Amino acid sequence: MQTGEIQVRVRYAETDRMGLLHHANYLVYFEQARTELLRDGGRTYKDLEDQGFFLVVAKLEVKYKLPAHYDDVLTIRTTVTRTSPIRIEHKYEVIRDGTLLAEGFSTLACVGRDGKLREMPNWLSGEPGA
Repeated sequence: MQTGEIQVRVRYAETDRMGLLHHANYLVYFEQARTELLRDGGRTYKDLEDQGFFLVVAKLEVKYKLPAHYDDVLTIRTTVTRTSPIRIEHKYEVIRDGTLLAEGFSTLACVGRDGKLREMPNWLSGEPGA
C-alpha cells in the first residue's frame, strides 16, 4: 500500500469563530494530501487530466475525534487502501503531536472527458502491466 505524509499549518481563514478548524477544510487537506501522494509517485493530476483521465469523488467519510485549532501544525497521512480498474480508495489520518484528530475515507472513480466511467491507467490502478 502506498502511503505518504504532508504537514499543514491551520490558517486563520480556515477556522470558525471558536478558533477551530472548520469541518469542511478537512476535505481540502485530504485533497492536498492525495495530490502530493500522486506527486511522490512521479505523476500529477495534470498528467492524468491531460491524458483524459479524471478522478471524481464517489464517496467520502470523515470521523472527527478531537478539534484542530488555529496555528496547529497537522500531519495528514494518506494511504491507498484499495484499487480496482476504475476506483481508488484512500484512508486519511489527521494527526497533531502524535494524537489522532480525525480520520477519513474516500473512493474516487475514474471518468473520461464525457463523464462516463473508464479504466484508470495501469500505473495508477496497480493492475498488471503497471
